[in-house]
Amino acid sequence: MNDSLPIIPAHTIGSHAWPAWLFTALDATERGEYGPVDWRETQDDAVDLALRDQEDADIDIVTDGEMRRVGFFTADFYSKFKGLIELPPQRKVGIPGHDQRESYEAVEGVVAPHGLGLVDEFNYLRTRTNRPIKMPIPGPYTLAGRIKPGRIYKDRLDVARALSAIINAELKAVVEAGATIVQIDEPSYAVHATTPVEFVQLFNDTVDGVNAKIGVHLCFGNFVGRPVARRTYHPLFPYVLDMHADQFALEFANRELSEIDLWKEFPNDKELAAGLVDVKNYYCETPDVVADRIRTALKYVSADKLSVTPDCGFSQTARWAAKRKLKAMVEGAKIVRRELTGQDA
Repeated sequence: MNDSLPIIPAHTIGSHAWPAWLFTALDATERGEYGPVDWRETQDDAVDLALRDQEDADIDIVTDGEMRRVGFFTADFYSKFKGLIELPPQRKVGIPGHDQRESYEAVEGVVAPHGLGLVDEFNYLRTRTNRPIKMPIPGPYTLAGRIKPGRIYKDRLDVARALSAIINAELKAVVEAGATIVQIDEPSYAVHATTPVEFVQLFNDTVDGVNAKIGVHLCFGNFVGRPVARRTYHPLFPYVLDMHADQFALEFANRELSEIDLWKEFPNDKELAAGLVDVKNYYCETPDVVADRIRTALKYVSADKLSVTPDCGFSQTARWAAKRKLKAMVEGAKIVRRELTGQDA
């Protein structure tokens, strides 16, 4: 861990819960009632809010809450790609699901001539906080999931390889701007766990030459608070340990700490960012509950290799609950720090 951080640091996965006014502002923008400066000011305010909530909870490593991203990897990212056409959703009525979401088809080789926006996100955030910053970005295989290959690419993995080069350039640019911690979010690895060897090569190509601390977040999906796959990491192991990642962020809280023993079954020297707060329900953990989960994790991971996070981002969680869960997570970590060091956290 970074020498400036406490033992068992607390951080978020990336996204923060939106306030009501940000939803209404987005609606107004889509109706043409906001100009570009109005929308940028609104997003600046949203980042400030996300940062305030994190600092109020005393989070050790902060993000901008992904407040500038309209969805985890949705239109905001795809709008930066050239070479795609948007397709109509397969279903427009009924319970929200992935078949109601946007999808695209490649009609030319995909490029992002103006980048993906990480540098601007980072440059604003570092003017607003003195805390360590983590910069998350969706990974190429997950992004490729909403792009049909068309006649340009052979299959999803082929699309992902094209996106990998774009993301690699983006990561290098944000590190050049001063970022020291980056995280690639790849929920689709766990969702489609049949080709882990190919995932390892894809990931390593994506981070090749990126001189920063590199994390990877693997989860089971969280659209409208629902997982999208059978929730097991076991098929990915031990293959994913060959990824050039310093830290693995995995979800455990919503699975009652199932598979927390993977670090014992497959010994390794990676850091584990253990998801010990459940973002997919409205049971708000207490600090004592979080502390007990951390003690369980410490049976398998040494304290110097462990950090605590929510299972996933808070974008699908109401803000009041996200704030309570963040506070409990930090206070739970402080309880265990005191037990380990005999000092106030």
